[in-house]
Amino acid sequence: MSLNALVVSDVYFPRVNGVSTSIRSFRDDLQRHGVASTLVVPSYESGIQSAAEPGIVRIPARSVPRDPEDRIMSWSALRHGLDSVPRERCDLVHIQTPFLAHYAGLACARRRGVPVVATCHTYFEDYLHHYLPLLPGFAGAWLARRVMTSQLNAVDAVISPSEPVRRRLLEYGVTRPIHVIPTGMTDDRFVPGSPARFREQFGFAPEQRIVLNVGRVAHEKNLGFLLRMFVRVARADARAVLVIAGEGPARRTLQMQAEDLGIGPRTRFIGNLDRATSLNDCYAAADAFVFASRTETQGLVLLEAMAQSRPVVSTACLGTRSVLTPGSGACVVEEREDEFAAAVVSVLREKVRAQIMGEKARRWAVQWSSLTLAGRMAQLYREVQPASCYASVAVG
Repeated sequence: MSLNALVVSDVYFPRVNGVSTSIRSFRDDLQRHGVASTLVVPSYESGIQSAAEPGIVRIPARSVPRDPEDRIMSWSALRHGLDSVPRERCDLVHIQTPFLAHYAGLACARRRGVPVVATCHTYFEDYLHHYLPLLPGFAGAWLARRVMTSQLNAVDAVISPSEPVRRRLLEYGVTRPIHVIPTGMTDDRFVPGSPARFREQFGFAPEQRIVLNVGRVAHEKNLGFLLRMFVRVARADARAVLVIAGEGPARRTLQMQAEDLGIGPRTRFIGNLDRATSLNDCYAAADAFVFASRTETQGLVLLEAMAQSRPVVSTACLGTRSVLTPGSGACVVEEREDEFAAAVVSVLREKVRAQIMGEKARRWAVQWSSLTLAGRMAQLYREVQPASCYASVAVG
């Protein structure tokens, strides 16, 4: 049975993050499982994307205060955009983000009498205070839990990217069925990148040892810890450089922190990279991939680094525990600067160990097939089709 999904999100490309990547990966592979999709997402530059994007409805939007990379869609335009999608192209609604997209998508599904599912991509409790600094930490955590639980209990099924996140949602009081479906790895992530091409592009000398982090440059990613940790790495290895690939609202603050720590000349912020070209080169050039975020629901960049046979040194919090299990080849450490730095220095010094870690990591990443995981998503879409599965909820 073929299906048509109406997917709504507050974020999508050209905005680069895990949600955008997940939506695109699933969309491409769901098509092979008989599921077509229409995306309703923000416009980032007036009218430019929408003309050349079949199956994508771009909604007028403005920049988010204090976070100009992101957009707030016009509420009226969002509702109109959802309603403009023909009924035959909407067998269910899939909500990807918990902002305006959630409320508009839920209302649209109820008006049309179709099921609605939501993916919990983002774990807000640990970082809401970064964006609402006047709100006490305990109040922000309580608010985040209440809002998340209320939203997820209003849909017909919840998708969690990892088992630890599913358990956390159950603790919060989410009562709707929760299905664990991680974001998979598409075949292009396994195409070997060129370390030499990356080093030439960004001016890294062959002898420099690249310690890499890829992701959104935001406060919740715990990049300040990586900077403090790297101070110890820099002392132990004069060839080491810390490379941070990505963009985000914390970039300027982190650049200033690097200068204050005395590692400014040894730290490079290189911005967003093209996923089709330079991103694989970047991963492949890393002598060690480092990660310490506390808020990941999955940690897709870890798998991307592993797909390029990179040795990973990381903490394991929340969703990343599902990726960094025994057998992954990663070196999992506690969030302590001395312990983390020692592990990185060991990887940089012990080439044979680093090679073995990388080979093991690639074999691990191969198991996360995007086509297989998209098949599980397609099956869930079909399971929620009966009208008896609808959640009873009042929508304003």
